[in-house]
Amino acid sequence: MGSRKASGMVAVAVALGLSLVVADQADARQGGSFGSRGTRTYTTPAPTQTAPSTAAPIQRSTTPQPGPQATNPGARPQTAARPSMFGNGFGGALMRGLLIGGLVGMLFGGGLGGMAGILGLLLQVALIGGAIYLVMRFLRSRNPTPAAAGYSRAMAGGPMPGGPLSGQPTAGYGVGGGMGGGMAGGPVPPQPNAAPAARGGKTDEIGVLPADLDTFERLLATIQTAFSREDQGELKANTTPEMFGFLGDELRANAEKGLRNQVSDVKLLQGDVAEAWREGMRDYATVAMRYAIKDQMVDRTTGGVVSGNPGVGETTEIWTFVRERGPFGAGPWLLSAIQET
Repeated sequence: MGSRKASGMVAVAVALGLSLVVADQADARQGGSFGSRGTRTYTTPAPTQTAPSTAAPIQRSTTPQPGPQATNPGARPQTAARPSMFGNGFGGALMRGLLIGGLVGMLFGGGLGGMAGILGLLLQVALIGGAIYLVMRFLRSRNPTPAAAGYSRAMAGGPMPGGPLSGQPTAGYGVGGGMGGGMAGGPVPPQPNAAPAARGGKTDEIGVLPADLDTFERLLATIQTAFSREDQGELKANTTPEMFGFLGDELRANAEKGLRNQVSDVKLLQGDVAEAWREGMRDYATVAMRYAIKDQMVDRTTGGVVSGNPGVGETTEIWTFVRERGPFGAGPWLLSAIQET
């Protein structure tokens, strides 16, 4: 009787937990982290003063998921099989010797009765082999990762103090689920002929210029405003086809609910470049941005506020921009990915 009662309580708890998960997903808004960062789509951008915390991994992308080797482009190709208990080398020779010696001793020393102790032998072999495997794996994995650093530049009204401000997150949606930005004070970015600057094991391979940072700041306000106006022509002109498709999906989802995302007072407060690199004929720049924004969801018919903070809030996100290079120079920067922090 008691066991049946306990089983019933467990079943009720599981059902309640599932219902809470479903309700949470039903209330969750669109947005999140989406887009493409080329071959680095599924790797984590380097932390910066503006965004010292880890960026959320990209959840929606048309870029195929890479294999284990591709997720770490800097890793050396694996040319040897993983070590095993009976593989080559000292560990394998030792284990083979123990096993063969033990079996011979049992058969010729204890006769057929000695076979009863074979389970004990195998257990000892497994324990010793496991210890050797763990030691070898520990020795091979001792490769510490250097802490990431970054360079940054003052924008939007002069130098800003390093590190993100706490602020109050916006309660509305915004492009990509509430974006954020700013360019923090720090060293000036490298010039075109300067050697690539190392940052936490990653480099600025393209030489991001002050003019590029000004463009990133302009695109922040332009894309947010276009999303608020539902100006698909402006969005298409400043985003990659993939990002335009994702943003269009969010606009249609809002319209089906009878809502419109209304944003205003967008101002970049602080930001810095996490990494910049080149892939073939494309340049990528991933930028951490903290910015102020008034972000609300309103009823499309009445204009009444459905959700969102009536005041101006702050948020921080990671934006990635891409541009095509050709025989006559580089094309315009376009938004290619947004990641939450």
